[in-house]
Amino acid sequence: MTYRPTVATAVPELTTLTLGVEEEFLLLDPETGENLPVADRVLTALPGPARDQSRQEFRHSMVEMVTPVTADLAELRAQLVALRRSAAEAAEAAGARLVAVGATPLREPHRTVPDKPRYHAMSRRYGPVAHDPAVCGCHVHVGVPDRELAVQVCNHLRQWLPVVQAITTNSPLHDGADTGHASWRGMQLERWPSIGPTPYFASATDYDRTVDELIAAGIMLDAAMVYWYARPSPAYPTVEIRVGDVCPTVDDTVLVAALVRALVATVLDDVRAGILAPPVRDCLVSAAHWRAAHDGLDGDLIDLRAGGARPAWALVDELFATVTPALVRHGDLAYVVAQLARLRDEGTGATRQRRILERTGDLRAVLADLAAQTRG
Repeated sequence: MTYRPTVATAVPELTTLTLGVEEEFLLLDPETGENLPVADRVLTALPGPARDQSRQEFRHSMVEMVTPVTADLAELRAQLVALRRSAAEAAEAAGARLVAVGATPLREPHRTVPDKPRYHAMSRRYGPVAHDPAVCGCHVHVGVPDRELAVQVCNHLRQWLPVVQAITTNSPLHDGADTGHASWRGMQLERWPSIGPTPYFASATDYDRTVDELIAAGIMLDAAMVYWYARPSPAYPTVEIRVGDVCPTVDDTVLVAALVRALVATVLDDVRAGILAPPVRDCLVSAAHWRAAHDGLDGDLIDLRAGGARPAWALVDELFATVTPALVRHGDLAYVVAQLARLRDEGTGATRQRRILERTGDLRAVLADLAAQTRG
């Protein structure tokens, strides 16, 4: 399909929704490809502004960079470029490569958690699951200050998030081999009891009551451990979409952020119009996410609206058509058209990794290419 949408002449007014992105990165040994536990050194070496936008993560071989809030896609892109460059330079100073990849591709010899009470509590509660090799995601925050609206937005997103997940797949490798899954990160995370598709909630009260019950049952330590694929953020007035692997390039990330913002804007219109989220069984939503993690965009996805498996790109086309009015209202249409065309031509991060591995037979060549894409 060629992306040439027909845009209505009369477009309803929409307040521009704000955006923020969190990207998690691995720190890898340039020679061996193994995870390097040098996050503390990298964070210390960051220049002041970048350090303020960084976070310590659950692994000594991970860093997270967080953009400031913006409503402008070009500004978001510039922020991501600057943060990645600063983090890459700090990683190189610590003898590591900053790599945007969704799951540990080779090995992680050091799996102790940073010395924080919360991390130690998670380690005690979840045991070996908490010591799996590191995984890295891309989290997109979209401004929705009303929690009641935010919960309803999450209900409506359920049918589309497997498509978003497929677009971001960027972790086919584990233990030095192709797993057969486009997102091995998606498979690893399924072992955590508080991660997965967002349940359907009747209201914000229903949401809060359910979270309280899960905490009381010992499933979560606290409300911050709600790691569902979409959630009202516990810290910000946003809906946070956290289904995707970290993307290999800045343009991949910005494409996902633009599509997610347009999707949130579109379903907000539906919620305000009194349109109820379609009832989709949890087992089918879970199956759709499994298929997205397995196939990426190189196979089929499950259509949660019509039922059955369909070519992945057919659902990407339909997602694009659904959110086109919101892309127009935010001024993001031209960028998304160009980046979807590039994605169709180049493939997802998982596809690109497999292509290099097939051509070279050398995992180090894959990781070197990923590091170059990360740095930009």
